[in-house]
Amino acid sequence: MLASFRTTGSLARRAASAGQRRFLSIHEYQSVNLLNSYGIPTPKSIVAKSPEEAYKVAQNFGTDKLVIKAQVLAGGRGKGKFDNGFQGGVHTIDSPQQAQEYAGKMIGSKLITKQTGASGRICNAVMLAERRDPSHEYYVAVLNDRVTQGVVLVASNQGGMNIEEVAATNPGAIITTPIDFEKGLSKSTALELAKTLGIKEGGQDEAANIFINLYKIFKDKDATQIEINPMSETVDGHVLCMDAKFGFDDNAEFRHEDIFALRDISQEEPSEVEAQKAGLNFIKLDGSIGCLVNGAGLAMATMDVLALHGGNPANFLDVGGGATPETVKKAFEILLSDPKVKSIFINIFGGIMRCDYIAEGVIKATKELGLTIPLVVRLKGTMEAEAKEMIKASGLKIVALDSLDEAAETAVQLAV
Repeated sequence: MLASFRTTGSLARRAASAGQRRFLSIHEYQSVNLLNSYGIPTPKSIVAKSPEEAYKVAQNFGTDKLVIKAQVLAGGRGKGKFDNGFQGGVHTIDSPQQAQEYAGKMIGSKLITKQTGASGRICNAVMLAERRDPSHEYYVAVLNDRVTQGVVLVASNQGGMNIEEVAATNPGAIITTPIDFEKGLSKSTALELAKTLGIKEGGQDEAANIFINLYKIFKDKDATQIEINPMSETVDGHVLCMDAKFGFDDNAEFRHEDIFALRDISQEEPSEVEAQKAGLNFIKLDGSIGCLVNGAGLAMATMDVLALHGGNPANFLDVGGGATPETVKKAFEILLSDPKVKSIFINIFGGIMRCDYIAEGVIKATKELGLTIPLVVRLKGTMEAEAKEMIKASGLKIVALDSLDEAAETAVQLAV
């Protein structure tokens, strides 16, 4: 039983974490443009969206010593593998012909990394960048910190690697600097940090300006996180941001239409994009039981109970308190788009939400979508009696139960 509780707790935390993620991610080439607009130095880079364009970019770049990077929103691109068998999403190239060849193997194919899952993510563009030889690599990030309840700059002289591993094996190598939200990072503090990291005297001023301007972007653009890994000190004495990842708070979209216009939905789970359009809180998971619930807490509890009975939810879906019959139908369409779903469990507590609205939507969706998989419904609360009567009068094969435990167990059994 203890193992079961551990499993369900992990599952709930995973869904809760996913549901709380409210940030837009943008591609590396877009991040580079944003960095440059704030005077932050990076290697010269140009994006290409076809093999032919990659050839022309390399031909006119001004140097043959380039790096080509697949533009996919995932970490671990260098060690990833494309679904066509091509290994690696980051390569050095020495000619326009090689740029065209590698771009042809990347663009239009899916890159599979440790962060994408087995299905991978489509690569629609590549970025060609000049090679700048680093003498040392650093890690820099600006983010919100729960401990200090403010913004911090996190830095380490062990960049170019997984920062979580550094934190686990050598926590002393990570320096955390609180930032005053209104005043920002002072030049003296930024210079002191550059010295502490071991940056050579000639590059300390450049590094300090990078730290200061990263916070300016963070504040100006309502970022949730900026990560530079690595920030490199080059052999010719300069300090450059070699790679960048940005996250932006979705709640600030109305203030930053230019930033949110950069969103690439081809990098997102299609069902989650559709759910967002309908105002549904939806996270795709790996199980076989489709869940439709109102309220995040009840949704997580429902997932826990399913897991306790040996089942695995196919999704986290919170229809909220203002769902309509049309919203419920759309939720059904999203659930049924997943071929792994073998049964559907609807668990509604009618407080703000009216159970009869849910029943109307369920009946409508069952008829119009030609539902063939088992459907288990538990409705409690406002207009409960009316909802149950509607389901009974419909004549449809809907299993209506009152007990959460019994309903969850039934949904699990029907999903086999």
